[in-house]
Amino acid sequence: MAENSRQKEHKSISAIITSDLFSNLLPEEKQAIVNRTGIFELQKGASLFSPGDKAERLYLLQKGHIRIFKPGGDGGEDEEIARFTPGDNIGDFDFAREANYDAQAEALENSTLLVFPNFGMTLGDFTLEMPRVAIRLLLNSAAMVTGRIKSTRKLVMENMSWVQELYRKAYEDPGTGLWKQTFLTDEIGRLIEEPMALIMLKPDRFKLLVDTLGHGAGDKAMIKIAAVLKSIARRLGRGWALRFRSNETGLLVNKCDAVQAKFLALSLSAAIAALPPVPLKQERDEPPGEDLFTFSGTVVWGVWPVDDEYWASFFDGTYRLLLETWKTGGNTVIRYKGSPPV
Repeated sequence: MAENSRQKEHKSISAIITSDLFSNLLPEEKQAIVNRTGIFELQKGASLFSPGDKAERLYLLQKGHIRIFKPGGDGGEDEEIARFTPGDNIGDFDFAREANYDAQAEALENSTLLVFPNFGMTLGDFTLEMPRVAIRLLLNSAAMVTGRIKSTRKLVMENMSWVQELYRKAYEDPGTGLWKQTFLTDEIGRLIEEPMALIMLKPDRFKLLVDTLGHGAGDKAMIKIAAVLKSIARRLGRGWALRFRSNETGLLVNKCDAVQAKFLALSLSAAIAALPPVPLKQERDEPPGEDLFTFSGTVVWGVWPVDDEYWASFFDGTYRLLLETWKTGGNTVIRYKGSPPV
């Protein structure tokens, strides 16, 4: 009977991973969450949290009812915000953005909740113990919150500073500070202002740099390339500097005609070529070979919808031409003018 009781308790606690916050975690990562989740009994009339408390835990209500309200000041009536029933997550939105509660949670009857992380452990403790899982939680929480924001489309919320920070976490490439391609995929419908210039860059001979000096040298080179792209976007006062795949980067510029797009593509090519060379030899007794890695890039540009009326084929065609041109030697600037007729 004791074994059955433990099995039931484990099954009960496993319900915590149904939260959106833990979606896309690996099985062993979900098990880590389950192992650090506890069961909490809250008596009728007791508070789960109060205004100003740090949202350090996620709660899943298993039994009972919880109401969320803002206490009335100076004898005034409470302002009830929501009531939770079994199966509901409580505080996940505040937990995801590491905020302080602005309301109070109170048990309307004796209630049972799952709590992660369990009492006796803070989220900081969990991060020190399992940093990789904590990072995945952070990414999931950012995606979860931004997903809710996009579904509501409330301008006042989109302009709040913490929302902007979550957008940055969800869509910024951590290695370069450029926008990820997922940002472009998710937001293109909102970003488009015709004509749109797309300028893609792939550095030439990059494998030589990485094979000779290692991936650290490649990371440093990507940071330099990103700085060039961000500088161009800042000078324009509009547009987005992006990282697409691997070492392919570029610019998306709204309200940009072909004349300006060509100028930007040529300017980008020249700026990459002007980056300081990287010494490839560090020891005098190294075998003969190239002494310096000099920067150059393959640049492909186009204007939507001038060069292709369909955005998807325009993007894919520009990227395909980038790879084809790079493979033939690169170090050139070329315009994408639509897919050839079938």
